Amino acid sequence: MNEWHKSSYSSTGPECVEVREHEAGADVRDTQNRESGHLSLPASEWAALLASVTR
Repeated sequence: MNEWHKSSYSSTGPECVEVREHEAGADVRDTQNRESGHLSLPASEWAALLASVTR
């Protein structure tokens, strides 16, 4: 999965995030401010984030 996709928790409203998962981790960006760049998370931090929000 190396393409940007909208979070399943982001509705059609104005406050959305997109994620691009890859072997090294994940990149996260604001859908409405794509030109502002993205945050890159190593795989271990991405896994920890997902684990903490799914609890």
